Amino acid sequence: MVNQLAEHLATTQPGLRGFTRSNLFRMRQFYEIYRAEEKVAPLARQLSWSHNLIIFSQSKRPEEREFYLKMATQERWSKRELERQFKNALFERVVTQPAKASAMLKETRPDALDVFRDAYMVEFLELPSGHAEADLHGGLLQRLKDFLIELGRDFCFVGSEYALQIGGQDFALDLLFFHRGLNCLVAIELKVGRFQPEYLGKLDFYLEALDRNVRKPHENPAIGVLLCASKNDEVVEYALNRSLSPALIAEYQTRLPDRQLLQAKLHEFYASAALNEQ
Repeated sequence: MVNQLAEHLATTQPGLRGFTRSNLFRMRQFYEIYRAEEKVAPLARQLSWSHNLIIFSQSKRPEEREFYLKMATQERWSKRELERQFKNALFERVVTQPAKASAMLKETRPDALDVFRDAYMVEFLELPSGHAEADLHGGLLQRLKDFLIELGRDFCFVGSEYALQIGGQDFALDLLFFHRGLNCLVAIELKVGRFQPEYLGKLDFYLEALDRNVRKPHENPAIGVLLCASKNDEVVEYALNRSLSPALIAEYQTRLPDRQLLQAKLHEFYASAALNEQ
């Protein structure tokens, strides 16, 4: 039937494009998928055919399909960015590696946990191994648009090496953003090495300075992110558990993740969830 329809359209409507045999099969697949998933069908209708084609052809499970439909709609990703996020295994990373946040942040701003990630992909910087903090900092500023897309649509850039003066001394915060949804300043400190617990003290200091001297009365308290080249999750847990600041510790990654490893972790996650439901 599909073959006959494709031939009929090609013969009777020679100027009509997009109705090849393969595309007609995809259209039928699109209909069959979303007829059974009424909850996400409205999201699919908000995206272009190209976006939908990427999502339902590359997603391996309904949860993944729903995730990318929501993210592509919310973040208004271009086709290129959507393909990049699939390549970077965003779904697998978000599900298996939740954001590492302080107890204070979890208690006071649980909504922030959906905004931040455990790791951010900055492969677009093409940083060499052994790069310096200045290379990372300068690269993020040069590719600020790409970094903002990676952070999320509601992030707005405020400043670099943001000047803070306390007690007659001058300090400079690496990067300062504002998040419209959370209605708060977001301080990001960069570290090109492995996370060390003492880094939190400096971040706490900057957050206090922002709340006292920069935050406006209608805004929520500032949130801090330590963006490190690597971290040990057990060390991170110990460091954050007693922290009195709304802070997170995340990694920046310069290379594509091991997709097979992430898929294995995802399989373990769903297998464990299924056992817990029994």
